[in-house]
Amino acid sequence: MSHQFIIIGTGFAAIIAAIELKRKGWHDFVMLERRNFAGGTWQQNRYPGAAVDVHSPLYSLSGKPYPWTQMFAKQSELAQYTQALLDEHDLSSHIQLKANVKNAQWDEQNHLWQVEIEDGEFIQGQFLLNCTGALSTPVIPEFEGLASLKVPYFHTNQWPDNIDLRGKRVAIIGSGASATQVIPAIQPEVEHLHVFQRTPHWVIPRSDIKFPKWFQSCLRIAPVYNAIRWSLYWYNEIRFLGFKHIPFLLKLLGEWPAKRLLRKHIQDPDLRAKLTPDFTIGCKRIILSNTLYPALASENVTLHDKHDGVRVFYESGIETELGERLEFDAVVFATGFNAADGLVSYDIVGRNDVRLTQVWNDYAHAYLGTMVPQFPNLFIFNGPNTGIGHTSALFILESQIQYVSQAIESVLSQQKSSIEVTTEAETLYNQMLDKAMQQTVWSWGGCKSWYQNAHGKVVALLPTFTFIFRRWCKAFKPEHHHYH
Repeated sequence: MSHQFIIIGTGFAAIIAAIELKRKGWHDFVMLERRNFAGGTWQQNRYPGAAVDVHSPLYSLSGKPYPWTQMFAKQSELAQYTQALLDEHDLSSHIQLKANVKNAQWDEQNHLWQVEIEDGEFIQGQFLLNCTGALSTPVIPEFEGLASLKVPYFHTNQWPDNIDLRGKRVAIIGSGASATQVIPAIQPEVEHLHVFQRTPHWVIPRSDIKFPKWFQSCLRIAPVYNAIRWSLYWYNEIRFLGFKHIPFLLKLLGEWPAKRLLRKHIQDPDLRAKLTPDFTIGCKRIILSNTLYPALASENVTLHDKHDGVRVFYESGIETELGERLEFDAVVFATGFNAADGLVSYDIVGRNDVRLTQVWNDYAHAYLGTMVPQFPNLFIFNGPNTGIGHTSALFILESQIQYVSQAIESVLSQQKSSIEVTTEAETLYNQMLDKAMQQTVWSWGGCKSWYQNAHGKVVALLPTFTFIFRRWCKAFKPEHHHYH
C-alpha cells in the first residue's frame, strides 16, 4: 500500500495535521491507529474524574467555535469534541484501526518511508508525520513482587470498563495529575483508599464554572469565541513570566494560593507536612484541584509518603517500607508516562541506517521540536522541548503544522523528493534552548519531574513564550534545510 503522507496516530496532533493536509489539497494520506478506536488521549483516558486542566475554549482548534459546557471540560465532552472533528472533516475514511506501527525505515533509493505494521503489512509514503503524542506510553515501575499480585491492577490510562470499586479496598500508586483527579472521584464510594505518594505536589484552586445555555450559544459565534479564546491565551501566557523571568510571580500566583488552600482543608499538622512540597512551585506540574485535599482528609483515606512507600508487593497487597502489610481488592497505578525518553514508541531508521534511538541516546532533540538531521521527510509532533506547563498544547501543535506545511510545500513546489534539516541549524537551535532552559524553574527549582529525561535534562518543555515559538515556526528558513 502506498500513500503520499503517512500520519501515525489519530489524536489532536493527527487531526490538526490531517485538516491542514486537506486544506492544502493533499488528500492522499492514511492515519494509522494502534487501538480499535480513533481519537487519541480523550478517547483512551476514561478513568473517573478525567478532565482537562486547560480552559476549554483555549484547549480547542483555532477558528472553530464550539459550545463548551464548562471552563474545564470533562473526558466525555472532550471525547465528543474529538469525534466531532473527525466527522466534520471526514477523517474516518483515512483511518486504519488496529495498525500498531512496528518500525519505519527510510528508503534512500526511492526517497520513501517504509512503515511496517505488527501484522506484517508494509505501507509506503513520501512524508511521515509522527503524531503519537508525548503522553501516550504509560509507565508502571518495576516494583519488587508485582508479578505475584493476584488482585486486579492497572494504569489509569488503561482503566477497565467493568471495574466496580464500590466498597472495595483500593491502593493508588502516585500522586500526580491523574491521581489528583481519580482520588476525589472514587473516595466517597470505596471502603478505604491508600494513596502512595513519592513527592507532594503544589495544588492551587481550580476556577471551574459551568456555562449557562446562553453563554454556550455565544460560543458558537466566531468573533465572540475568538475574543474569549485570545483573552484566555494571554491570561495564561503571562504566567510564563513566573517560570523564567519574574520568579516572584510564582509566589504571588502560585505558592501563596497553594499554601492557603492547604491550610484551609488540611487541619492535621502531620498530614499537612506530608503534603507540603520542598521544591519551588512550577518545577513540577502544578495541580489544579478544589477537591483533592478534602478527599485526602477523609476518614477512609490513608496517605503514605516516601518514608512509608511500597517496599514489595505480595499476592493480595502491599508491604510498606515500615513493614505494614495491607490487603487490597484493586491497585491503581497513576504513575504517568515516559514523556522524556519515550517520545516515539517504535523504531525509526533514517539515512545510512541511523536509528533515532541512537541520535537520541543522550537526550531527545530536534529542530523546532519537529525535524531531526538524517531523517528526511519525518515530522515529529509533540517532539522534544515542545511541551508547555502553562497553556494549551494545541497552540503548539497548530504552530508546528505551520512549519510542517511550509516544509512540505517547499519540497513539492521545487519538484524535489525530500527535505532534511541541517545538522548546523538543529545544533544551533538546541544550543539556544539549552541556554534559555537554564533560566527556568524547571532547571533550578530543586525537583525531579517527568519534564526531565533519565539524565536529569529537561527535554519535555519549551523554555520560551509560545507566541515566540509560533513566530519561529511561521518564519520558514529554506537555508536551514537540505533538498534532494
